[in-house]
Amino acid sequence: MKRLLWCAVLWIAALAAAEPAVTFSRDIAPLLYARCVACHQPGGAAPFSLITYADARQRAALIARVTKSRYMPPWKPDTAGFIGDRRLTDAQIATFGSWVDSGTPEGAAADLPPAPRLASGWQSGPPDLVVTLPSYVVRGDGPDIFRNFVVAVPGEKARLVRGLEFRPGSRAVHHANIRIDPTPASRQLDEADPEPGYEGVILRSADYPDGHFLGWTPGQAPPIAAEDMAWTLDAGSDFVVQLHIRPTGKQERIQPSLGLYFASTAPSRSPSIVRLGRQNLDIPPGADRVSVTDSFTLPVDVEVRAIQPHAHYRARTMEVTATLPSGARRPLIAINQWDFNWQDQYHYAAPVWLPAGTRIDMAYVFDNSDANPRNPDHPPQRVSWGWRSSDEMADVWIQVMTRSDDDRRRLATVSRRKMAAEDAIGCETIIAREPDYAAVRNDAAALYLELGQPDAALRHFEAVRRLQPQSAVAHYNVGVALEAMKNTAAAAQEYEAAVRLDPQYSAAHNNLGNIRLAERRLDAAMQEYLRAVESAPTNVEAQNNLGAVRVATGNAAGAIQPLETAIRLRFSYPEAHFNLARAYGAVGRAADAHREAAIAEQQAIEAGKTDLAAAIRALRRQPESNRRER
Repeated sequence: MKRLLWCAVLWIAALAAAEPAVTFSRDIAPLLYARCVACHQPGGAAPFSLITYADARQRAALIARVTKSRYMPPWKPDTAGFIGDRRLTDAQIATFGSWVDSGTPEGAAADLPPAPRLASGWQSGPPDLVVTLPSYVVRGDGPDIFRNFVVAVPGEKARLVRGLEFRPGSRAVHHANIRIDPTPASRQLDEADPEPGYEGVILRSADYPDGHFLGWTPGQAPPIAAEDMAWTLDAGSDFVVQLHIRPTGKQERIQPSLGLYFASTAPSRSPSIVRLGRQNLDIPPGADRVSVTDSFTLPVDVEVRAIQPHAHYRARTMEVTATLPSGARRPLIAINQWDFNWQDQYHYAAPVWLPAGTRIDMAYVFDNSDANPRNPDHPPQRVSWGWRSSDEMADVWIQVMTRSDDDRRRLATVSRRKMAAEDAIGCETIIAREPDYAAVRNDAAALYLELGQPDAALRHFEAVRRLQPQSAVAHYNVGVALEAMKNTAAAAQEYEAAVRLDPQYSAAHNNLGNIRLAERRLDAAMQEYLRAVESAPTNVEAQNNLGAVRVATGNAAGAIQPLETAIRLRFSYPEAHFNLARAYGAVGRAADAHREAAIAEQQAIEAGKTDLAAAIRALRRQPESNRRER
């Protein structure tokens, strides 16, 4: 019996001796090249390189420790099915430990895989356009910096963008979110700050392109879309780039850049964004398990393409699930160890189809106690919603594709109203802390107008007017709210005050013209529309209104030029096509009138403007002689 036991021991020992030792060349290098060197390379986002044997051997114990704890490589979702999953298997993690235990042997050079392709240049190839951010000096130490940089979009025409690549230029830049503002609002905040960029709230006017996420985190592959998924970048807009900057211990100058890749064809369809989230957050100090939930029921079938959760330091877990009409539940994402420093956009390897009637549920759990090692406050403080990293957020952005444009419009209508209502709550939260924050009050008022609550909008616009009595914009905005409340007399007074302060205020002239037209003061209306187009020839609404009032006063020949200008500026404008059809008909250009009326009717139907479509059909049924008489 003892002899048998001894033989078994010798047999096991022989097997162990026959097992080849783990080596860098054969076992470790392939793992590092596949999972780590996207960041761990010379000049990369990580603080050291892991390409060579010498690099890896020097930090072998560290590698084994951080992979065993799953701190590295950074990949937070616990659900599978995402493109670019960097997680290591248990066996791969054990391989690092075995390498350290066996003395970190290098192995044969013949076993070493080809060196990885390093991202010394643009990973997606030379961009069609490079946009460089302003140079900014980062202090050597202190807390993290969140700063918004505003950069004008170069060029004079709109372009289709299929991809964007961000180059941080420094390890101090931890991540970036990139939005586009078609208004001057963000630029004005930047100009008011003496340093490049500005701190504080990203205005509602700055947003992602419709249906797309734009951002960067270390190790993320540049999101290059297919040609038929391109988005439009309008001339005259501004990029608003929010950088999360972490001081590196020494003062340094940074200057990140954006590389844009253009498409040659317009997209055949466009994605949509559904956002779940809560902005009424109130997390007491010391509370270690505060649940925040939200849900949304899909009104149409969708194909889920990507998902992006977002919260700050006190979040501990989050999950998103879909409950189908059948009652079946499908996990979309789960993160059991949330880390503010490693947030990403997650693209599904295979799209997830969800039928209409599916309920999407979001659940975050927050820990605002001393037991949370990432809590920035010791002792803990009460926390509410806000853009600062010391505040909290609880959002999930979901990119989807619908079956048709009609479905897309229906989804956008429902989801946009949900998001606007929640954004209004967030604005009120910030205003409660900072009542003189004029830009946020303007955002809140615009949201209330969108939600059909002009009285709430007026309250905020009037507060801004008190803060900025010499601002033409402040008076104009009060006029907009008053007009929405049907108080046109008071609205006219505010528009008149706006043009006294700024005689070139095109929008105020246009709105004043609308009021004069409603009063049947056609000559006064025409004078306001003339001033509006003289002040801003690109004011498409004013061009259309000028043409319409000229048709109404019998000057059809004079109406053609401003109406053609309006259509050139915005082809999808059924009212302008309708007015141009009337003008052409009045001067005897029957074929042109028929063409424009047909375009107008189709665009009105597509936009859901049923009354306008009916009026156009009535015009098209009239005899030619009657059209000329009109």
